Amino acid sequence: MNTSENHRADELYEFGPFRVDPARETLLKAGVAVPLTPKTFQILLVLVRHGKEIVTKDDLMKTVWPDTFVEETNLSRNIFMLRKALGETAQDHRYILTVPGRGYRLAENVHLLPGQEFAIAAATHSRVQIDVMETKPWKWIALAAVIVLALAAGLWRMLSHRPAVLSAKDTVVLADFANSTGDAVFDETLRQGLSIQLRQSPYLSLISDQRISHTLRLMGHTADARLTPELARQVCERTGSTAVLDGSITPLGSQYVLALRAKSCRTGEVLDQEQVQAAKKEDVLNAMSQIASHFRNRVGESLTTIQEHNTPLAEATTPSLEALEAYSAGWKLHTTSGAMAALPLLKRAVEIDPNFALAQATLGREYGDFDESDLSAEHTTKAWQLRDHASDREKFYITATYEGLATGNLEKARQNDEAWAQTYPRDPVPHSMVAGFPSKALGRYQPALAETRKAIELDPDFAIAYYNLAVLNVYLGRIEEAEEVLRRAQGRGLEIDEFIMLEHDIAFLKGDPAAMERAVARARERSGGDTWISNKEAFALAYAGHLQKAKMLTQRAVDQAMQVAQPERAGLWQAGGALREAFFGDAPQARAGATITLQHANNREVEYGAALALAISGDSSRAQELADDLERRFPEDTVVRGSYVPVLQARIALNQGDPSKAIEILQVSAPYELGVSRLLFGALYPVYVRGEAHLAAHQGAEAAIEFQKILDHRGVVGSDPIGALAHLQLGRAYTLAGDKIKAKAAYQDFLTLWKDADPDIPIFREAKQEYARLQ
Repeated sequence: MNTSENHRADELYEFGPFRVDPARETLLKAGVAVPLTPKTFQILLVLVRHGKEIVTKDDLMKTVWPDTFVEETNLSRNIFMLRKALGETAQDHRYILTVPGRGYRLAENVHLLPGQEFAIAAATHSRVQIDVMETKPWKWIALAAVIVLALAAGLWRMLSHRPAVLSAKDTVVLADFANSTGDAVFDETLRQGLSIQLRQSPYLSLISDQRISHTLRLMGHTADARLTPELARQVCERTGSTAVLDGSITPLGSQYVLALRAKSCRTGEVLDQEQVQAAKKEDVLNAMSQIASHFRNRVGESLTTIQEHNTPLAEATTPSLEALEAYSAGWKLHTTSGAMAALPLLKRAVEIDPNFALAQATLGREYGDFDESDLSAEHTTKAWQLRDHASDREKFYITATYEGLATGNLEKARQNDEAWAQTYPRDPVPHSMVAGFPSKALGRYQPALAETRKAIELDPDFAIAYYNLAVLNVYLGRIEEAEEVLRRAQGRGLEIDEFIMLEHDIAFLKGDPAAMERAVARARERSGGDTWISNKEAFALAYAGHLQKAKMLTQRAVDQAMQVAQPERAGLWQAGGALREAFFGDAPQARAGATITLQHANNREVEYGAALALAISGDSSRAQELADDLERRFPEDTVVRGSYVPVLQARIALNQGDPSKAIEILQVSAPYELGVSRLLFGALYPVYVRGEAHLAAHQGAEAAIEFQKILDHRGVVGSDPIGALAHLQLGRAYTLAGDKIKAKAAYQDFLTLWKDADPDIPIFREAKQEYARLQ
């Protein structure tokens, strides 16, 4: 393909209703500019200049990206954008035809027009594009004003020093857009859209919305205060950032002018100014994509990374301004008021546009936080199916939520998160994701600590990273270090529900009831906190044998969850209650509780809790049915395959009098047995059931090893009832092994812990009888 052709400076091409002006890099339809990115326009120009000839994919890539290696997916993405701009649909490729195995060609005849002036309709940098077809005087006045502004901008660029560029270590604060159109749809949408566009860049680093809200609170403002350029500058200084970006949208007749300005927050120097015009409301998102690309290039990002990570906003999010408006408002509420407040708006976003992949993934993540795992899986799966309609960064996020919350394939989740961190080295989120459940479930606490520290280094106000750092120390038995991390977070003014949950857990592990009560009081002051703290209180009470009080609090938590339409969470907490009954020996109550549990929900966590309660209480048939269902529905889930199903099958084998089979089954759980659970129950259950199997096989020494593991990992087990029962089971193991002294000590530990326990608990009566026989 000849890439060195000479073309007239005034050449104009026409095909169908379109005109192409190569000199101005402009495509018009009926005199109105059609927004295109520079690379998309170059692809169109190559196709136009070759008429109906076939242009191979290799020739296109070599012409448009000379001396640069790009993947074919980049070409495909730009072809998609071009087709969209031309108004093609997936079913009707009217202008651009794909020639399978070869390339592309235009379907329309192309005409070379004689040089002439014609309407132009966009302004960027010092180049102006205005529709001059109007004859009304005020339109001409507006035209003149824009021309003067554009010429002034060009003159300023020529006379001023070269604008300072951002380095790879600088951070940027994004202010709210000034909206003078009178259309409220642009109020939150443009800032959120620009944020999504700029976060595609591995080079740029925007201060997170959470950190901005936190800084605003420290400054004495409300977390949702409007971020004017001046307020943004103050946030910029407080966070040690380099620049403030402020944007605006103004009407120009029936069109819109978008402007973006970057200023140094220390000197006030203007680092860059961008301006672009949208012919109509529906073109604003494409104009936003264009202005973001120009800005990224002007501040120092390489063309290579811009080309590689530059999905247009309408494709990366949604072509619907209304859907993006609902998502933007929902995300702001999530940042300032919590997930529950954001939920209705996120649901509204996906109702308006069910193909809004990022909104589907965010909604799925919110449901996951509420323990609604079936709803979470539904939305994260939908997002994953739509992942091609997202930017590269959002694809990583979508895959993380899908593998972590839908399939449960933690190895794939970990690989995705590590690739995310490598591609976006300035993003703290993937490091936090790696340190989350993909590491915790497998007991990889030390590597997770390193990832969490990286996240905090990248964002010193990343609250969930502090929680991860603290809780990982708890799992490792480093209580003082965990408390110090929480103090550091408190010193920075950070506060999230997870901190209160962890403070309650730490107080429980330290045996500090006063501190537990303080955490309970704080939780009840927070929106929705009364529900989850009641469940935590129930577990702590049951751990000490106060089963009746625990039942009352569990029922309270279940009722509250149902009142706010969270049936899966209600089922999960009901399952915890049924399991306690089973572990403590009340089989009829356990079976009844399991039945009620499954009436609320049958997601994987609820089903596992109910199935184990049934297995322990002797109903092997129903437990096996549920185990088979889990195995069928979640074939990739790491925890289901490595813990849930083996524990259920091993417990059923014990019911059938086959402890050797139970021990063999649990071999598959060995790599995961010291990991934590998504739930308040479930951690180290493979270890506990293996210990029971050794007891049933009269292998006292082997059983003692297993129950001692539970006592050695109190930070992982927390207030799960097996933490208390491990003392009793250890006494039984030492009795079998013939070590009466250690046996008596273990029984005494249990009976001391349960000194005020409800006297009618079956396993409590058994423990007292067994201890009496040792005297």
